[in-house]
Amino acid sequence: MVLDHQPKALTAKQMREQQVMKIYKCLEEIKEPIPNAYVTIGNFDGVHRGHQKLFSDVVTKARQNNGTSVVITFEPHPLKVVRPDIGIKLISTYEQKLELIDMAKIDVLIVIPFTREFANTQAEDFVDDALIRTIGVKELVVGYDYAFGKGRQGDIPFLKNQGLQKGFAVSVVEPLYVDDMLSSSTKIRELVAQGLMGEVKKLLGRFYQIRGNVLIGKQRGGPVVGFPTANIHIAEEDLCPKHGVYVTHVVYAGRCYGGVMNFGYNPTFGENQLSAETHIFNFNQEIYGKSIKINLLKYLRSEQRFAGPKELSAQINRDVEQAKQVLIDAEKELVLSCEDRYNQ
Repeated sequence: MVLDHQPKALTAKQMREQQVMKIYKCLEEIKEPIPNAYVTIGNFDGVHRGHQKLFSDVVTKARQNNGTSVVITFEPHPLKVVRPDIGIKLISTYEQKLELIDMAKIDVLIVIPFTREFANTQAEDFVDDALIRTIGVKELVVGYDYAFGKGRQGDIPFLKNQGLQKGFAVSVVEPLYVDDMLSSSTKIRELVAQGLMGEVKKLLGRFYQIRGNVLIGKQRGGPVVGFPTANIHIAEEDLCPKHGVYVTHVVYAGRCYGGVMNFGYNPTFGENQLSAETHIFNFNQEIYGKSIKINLLKYLRSEQRFAGPKELSAQINRDVEQAKQVLIDAEKELVLSCEDRYNQ
């Protein structure tokens, strides 16, 4: 099944209306305050619907007041620096986070390198030096639970007080719930680990996606089992979905293809390397070394050990038929998710 949805050519008007997000890789790159800056700040892992609400509010306020919408984020994630023992598992790669922020029509993105030295910055110093002197904040929009600075001194009451003293407004966006689930990075990580991809999609506003370059594997998928696969490496420290078989669609070279993916250790062949092996429907291109994106639509079954290739092949046949039905049922959603504006 090929979901052959290629991006449509833009009209001249659409091209004029498109904006290019300006990216600063550190505060030192900003040589003068940003005009009429409406700012939000956060880690924004996953860029879920709660984050999207923050971005929407900032963009709306900026447009209504002839201002500039600004997002401040950090790289790497602060917990990787201050609490490396936790081993935080990120929902999105740095690359994907930037793409998703760009899609929110933000004017300026500021990526602050997060170091141990920066972690010791006092909250008031950050307000004075970064928000006021460097950026020129007009209004700060933050999530209901946001705090920053050494010891998380920069909480909501602190920010509101600073705003009153120093002449900038502070708006707080309340938590976003979808079907009684809090849209938060923590909740999404839990759902991904449980294989609940439908619930994950509700909170992300899109399908959960993994990315990687196609590796040369054992090359037995086609010759031995009858189902060639595109294999990508997944590190143990990455956010890993529940082991098992998933309905997927694969985005490659501007096209979208249905497929089934086994995520795990391939117990039938006694593997000990964690991998994602995807059989792509109606696909016969040479893509070793090429980058692909895999959306996880639905968890079908747990990973199983079979007596041999014949039994495994028979089960994959059943998986493929089930996956194709899922893809047919979700065709309208797949059309949307495969457009470049949705799935860069």
